[in-house]
Amino acid sequence: MEPLTVVGSLNSLAAIAEYVMAAAEAARLDKKVSYKLRLAVDEIATNIILHSYQEAGRSGVLDLLAEFDEQALIISIEDTGDPYDPTKEPTPTDLDQPLEQRQLGGLGVYLAIHSVDKFIYERVGNKNRNTFFVKYKSKKSQEDESNSQNL
Repeated sequence: MEPLTVVGSLNSLAAIAEYVMAAAEAARLDKKVSYKLRLAVDEIATNIILHSYQEAGRSGVLDLLAEFDEQALIISIEDTGDPYDPTKEPTPTDLDQPLEQRQLGGLGVYLAIHSVDKFIYERVGNKNRNTFFVKYKSKKSQEDESNSQNL
């Protein structure tokens, strides 16, 4: 797919979601996997826009690239914000608590990273690169998973 470059603004989230869903459709991902990927990318993109650009008082863009190989759909987001590695966020320890008793923050990043098969953060030059990997599942493994959920 062609890359997508958008302004680092919350108004760009719809275009990012459309791009991710088009890539998921091209990769023939099932709806559940596609939705989880879209949410994961949306969470990281939103954090970049809010924290790296808006709160820091700077402007910038997000560059997205969807690639396909024999095993996975790979989507990367690059930004020019300050270095920020979401994998270094502490895992929320209060997930078993009622919502009103949980601390704010960290849950979205946790869910984003754990909603895909693999997530990698890299600092490349002056850019952050967040990469999401979703492995293709064979038709049989999708059917097996569906059958086990219906039991």
